[in-house]
Amino acid sequence: MSQDSLKDLLPRFVLHLQDKKRSPSTILAYRADLDQLVIFLVDKNKPTADLVEPDDIETFRDQLLSQKYTPKSVSRKLNAVKTFFRFLMDEKLVSRDPSSPVSHPKIESSTPKFLSAMEYRALRDIVRSDTRITAIVEIILQTGLRISEVAGLKMENIKNGTLHVDAYATQSARDIPLNTPAKMTLEKYLKERPKTNSPYIFVSKNGKPLAIRNIRAAIDRYFQKAEIPGYTVNDLRTTFVVQNLKAGVDIVFLSHISGHKRLSTTERYLELAEITEPGKRQELIEL
Repeated sequence: MSQDSLKDLLPRFVLHLQDKKRSPSTILAYRADLDQLVIFLVDKNKPTADLVEPDDIETFRDQLLSQKYTPKSVSRKLNAVKTFFRFLMDEKLVSRDPSSPVSHPKIESSTPKFLSAMEYRALRDIVRSDTRITAIVEIILQTGLRISEVAGLKMENIKNGTLHVDAYATQSARDIPLNTPAKMTLEKYLKERPKTNSPYIFVSKNGKPLAIRNIRAAIDRYFQKAEIPGYTVNDLRTTFVVQNLKAGVDIVFLSHISGHKRLSTTERYLELAEITEPGKRQELIEL
């Protein structure tokens, strides 16, 4: 068994994720979550994997909950921990997986929320001076991209008025037509985008890929400024699905565009949209 410290094993795990073609945003998130774990374990005088017990992982989980992380966030972090220890097991770097018996926190299911036309217009008004966030908001509203997919967009993904989403994890590749509002806001941002060799569309002022957490935090601030609190960036995607269903867009077509693996996932939005019979429209609407 390896006597390498957890801190030294982390880069090997990151290389493993890269070899598996996991998205850059996923790798960044896993790295940040596992950095938290390593700091916690080192403080408990457990710098190597063989010293870690299930009780340690449970204490780490419970400490995160006590620090006001949501159960959903803690569950995501625990996924990173479990994936890390499975990797160590597969590589025969440990003889047992201390994370295996640790349960996820209970997540209360909640009804998805979507913005009314008045609300997403108010958000548009408040982000207008920020061309980068304007483009991000518009792309999610007009294409239904997930926030991780937005962060992972590369310049090569936009071609001939179509947005190509690369295959990743269990998601298949898909192409989404870009309508006029999405094109216009994206073109305006690209004219002002910092000069950088980064292949990613959305970058920070220093030219680095824009992290998911920074996108989420920025849009959360704009929701507050627009005086429509209680929404998150994920609700923009829900808005895309619901408003297209309301407009009579074919549910099979919409399910493919949204990247839902099962049609039943899209069907769950019918009640939210107050639709009993989906339409047959074969093109997306402009929100």
